Amino acid sequence: MTSALEDQLRELAPRVLGALVRRYGHFDTAEDAVQEALLAAAQQWPTDGVPESPRGWLITVASRRLTDLLRREQSRQRREERVARWALQGEPVADTDDTLVLLFMCCHPALSPASQIALTLRAVGGLTTTEIARAFLVPEATMTRRITRAKTAVREDGSRFTLPADREERLGAVLHVVYLIFNEGYTTTTGPSLQRVELAAEAIRLARLLHRLLPDDPEVSGLLALLLLTDARRPARTGPHGELVPMAEQDRARWIPELIKEGVDLITATLPHGPIGPYQLQAAIAAVHDESPSAEETDWPQIVALYEVLLQLTDNPMIALNHVVAVAMSRGPAEGLALLDSLENDDRIAKDHRVPAVRAHLLEMSGDRAAARTAYEQAASRTTSLPQQRYLHTRASRL
Repeated sequence: MTSALEDQLRELAPRVLGALVRRYGHFDTAEDAVQEALLAAAQQWPTDGVPESPRGWLITVASRRLTDLLRREQSRQRREERVARWALQGEPVADTDDTLVLLFMCCHPALSPASQIALTLRAVGGLTTTEIARAFLVPEATMTRRITRAKTAVREDGSRFTLPADREERLGAVLHVVYLIFNEGYTTTTGPSLQRVELAAEAIRLARLLHRLLPDDPEVSGLLALLLLTDARRPARTGPHGELVPMAEQDRARWIPELIKEGVDLITATLPHGPIGPYQLQAAIAAVHDESPSAEETDWPQIVALYEVLLQLTDNPMIALNHVVAVAMSRGPAEGLALLDSLENDDRIAKDHRVPAVRAHLLEMSGDRAAARTAYEQAASRTTSLPQQRYLHTRASRL
C-alpha cells in the first residue's frame, strides 16, 4: 500500500466511523466494521482503482459488515427480527464530517481520563494500540484491555450521536487527546521516520474544528496556537536523509512564517482575556522560540519564567524536564543538572529516553565528555525511534 493511500485511509477512517455510529449506534462493533472496510480498501484499491466516492465506498462496505456482525450478535440474544430492520436500504450517505462529534463521544464522562484519551487516539487519531501504549508508558496488553473496556462503556451508555450538552466538562480530555495526537505525529515514538505528518495535520484540523466551535475558550485558542507554532518548525527538523536536526542547529529560514504569524496573533489576542491555562503558556513559550532570530538570541530568562508559572498549574514531568533545559540555557548547566537529579526519581519518566538525553546535553555543555557520551548511549538504548537513535549515537561518537 502506498503512503498516499495510507494517508487517505487514515483521513477517512474517523469520518466513516462517525457516519456508522450516527446511523446505527453500536460504537464498538462499528469500529470493528470500519477496520475491516479499511483492510478491504487497502487490498482492492491498488488493483481496482480508488472509487469515485472513497468515503461512500467505505461506509457501504463497513455498513454491510456491521449488519452481519449485529445479526450474529443479536441472533445469540434472540433478537434477529430487530436486526433485520437495520439492513441497508440504499439510503444516501450524508456529506458531513462527524469527526468532532466522535471526538466528544470518545471523551464520555463515564470513562476515566486515560481511557478517554486512549479511545480517541484509537478511533479518531488512527494510532495503533502499540503506539498508544508507548504514549502512556504502559504495556500493550494493558492498553488493549483499557480500549476494549472503553468501547464497551460507550456502547452500554447508549448516548445519542450528537454534540453533548456537557461538552464543557469533556473539553479538558478532548484538548489533551488532540495534543497527544499531534505529539505522536510531530515526534513519532517508533519506526524509521521522525515525523508522521498526517497525524500532526489531523491534530491541527481537530484543533481548528474545536476553535470554530468554541472561539472564545482561551485554552482551545492556546492549544491551536501551540500546535501551529510548533508545526511551523517541521520543515527544518530533518536533514536530507531524514536525520534529526535539533532546534539550535535548524535553518530558521525554513520555518513556515504563515504558521508562526497565525500562532503568534492567536496567542497574543488570547492571553489578555484569560484565565491563563497550560496550553496558552506553552504557546507563549513556543512563540518566544519562533520569534527569536537565532538560537543564540533566544530569551531564555523569559522562557524560564513562563515554565515556572506553568509548573504551578500542572504536575507534568515532561514540563519539568523542559524547565530543566531552560534553566541550564539561562543560568548554566550546573543548575540544570541539580534540578535533573530530582526528576530521575520520578517513576513517570525515569525510564524515558529524554531524561538521559537531557543529562547528556548538560554534561556536554559542562565539559564532561566521557559522562556525556555514556548518557547519550543510554538515551539511544531507550528510544524506539530510529532517527532519534541515530542522532543520539552520532552525538556520542563525536565525543
